Amino acid sequence: MTLVQGLLLFSAAMIAGMMNAVAGGGTLVTFPALIWSGRPEIIANATSTLALVPGTVASAYGYRAELNKAPRKYLYLMIPSVAGGLIGAALLRRTPPATFAALVPFLILFATILFMLQGTVQRWLRSVATADRESTASWMISAGFYQFLVAVYGGYFGAGIGILMLAALGLMGLSDIHQMNGLKNILGSATNMVAATYFVFAGMVDWPSAALMAAGAIIGGYGAAGIARKIGQKAVRRIVIVTGFAMTISLMFKRR
Repeated sequence: MTLVQGLLLFSAAMIAGMMNAVAGGGTLVTFPALIWSGRPEIIANATSTLALVPGTVASAYGYRAELNKAPRKYLYLMIPSVAGGLIGAALLRRTPPATFAALVPFLILFATILFMLQGTVQRWLRSVATADRESTASWMISAGFYQFLVAVYGGYFGAGIGILMLAALGLMGLSDIHQMNGLKNILGSATNMVAATYFVFAGMVDWPSAALMAAGAIIGGYGAAGIARKIGQKAVRRIVIVTGFAMTISLMFKRR
């Protein structure tokens, strides 16, 4: 790893930690950075997942006050989160590198569009969700299956799962966006942790890059509030969206 590559990875992880704490979408920064620094697509994906776990856990802890007030029944979604994350990670390991490389531009494009529409999705959730609506058994079962599918995608690639989980929580009746973010971070942490553990035991992680980026993600997550106030969330979001589209286009041309 060269000094320039190290600085690129550390800086990308700091931005990703900040984004995950404030708005989500960190993978859309760390994954391109790893690709641009020469890591193969599957190794880059696994390394990015592991590197961002500490920041995701820290973000979940930051919402502990809201989580204490959230109904306990929603925590059952941890079960499909863990199961789906493990299956998604196993699918990634069994995907031929050439196939995954071909899928990557479309996965990044999908995640970028989700990230771009995050504000619209959250506004829609506030308009359709009511705090007094009870979640019936059928709603809970459907939400569990939906969360399982989201977790499979999360274990396989990961970018954009927070937005997908917010949609499920809103339709289940939650309207407090802080509670929803807290639960989203808990469920996302479960998915990412089990996937990262699988990647470690499967030998799919570039450890020097993961360690450097984990440090950057923790620093970025810790200083997220101050950085966001100085840079502005809109500016950071625009950078992430432009990066996502640029990465999609560059990888599509790379394969020609």
